[in-house]
Amino acid sequence: MRENFDRFLSALHSKLFEMATMAEQIIAMSVKSLEQQDMILAHDTMKFDQKINDAEREIERECLKCLLRYQPVVAEDLRRVSSALKMITDMERIGDQAADIAELNILLISKNQHWDLSDISEMARAAAQMVTNAIDAYVRNDVDLAQSVIKSDDVIDDLFNKTRDKIIEEIAEDKANGEKAIDTLMVAKYFERIGDHAVNIAEWVVFAITGVHKSERIF
Repeated sequence: MRENFDRFLSALHSKLFEMATMAEQIIAMSVKSLEQQDMILAHDTMKFDQKINDAEREIERECLKCLLRYQPVVAEDLRRVSSALKMITDMERIGDQAADIAELNILLISKNQHWDLSDISEMARAAAQMVTNAIDAYVRNDVDLAQSVIKSDDVIDDLFNKTRDKIIEEIAEDKANGEKAIDTLMVAKYFERIGDHAVNIAEWVVFAITGVHKSERIF
């Protein structure tokens, strides 16, 4: 029985890593569509979200089957499965928000709006790395790496605040920039939330390993 459960955990790790890779990919797609004002890529990003939804359902199904079939009695085993179920929910939400960014980008392209994306692009890269590191921490049983993901959320928060301050300055200089500025802020907020979901994942990793969990963020 133990051998079967260990095989399940190994397969679960692989599927979680694949889903994290997809989450990282959809973040990259959303920001590239913004940078290049690429409407086709924006539509592809929205379609790609369905793959993440499918991955969530598959992992959820396998976890529930495992709980019914093997009925793990060791606390750590149960924590790892329950944490995986929580983590895939956050990854699914990351896909949703990347798709929301793409949908907003389609609207912006139709308005022929152009903007400074330097800080937002940096936020996107940082968020994608946080997601990858959080799942890596789970697979490697690495509490320190998970804690570093939690701490790195400050980087994204600082970039969001920097973007927000720029927007306030733009509106103060010319109220005609108001609509574009608000759209820019919306995109930045989506990336900030993606970072928060990566933190949620890392917090569940800490719980899986230690049994201690900080309250989950709700969106």
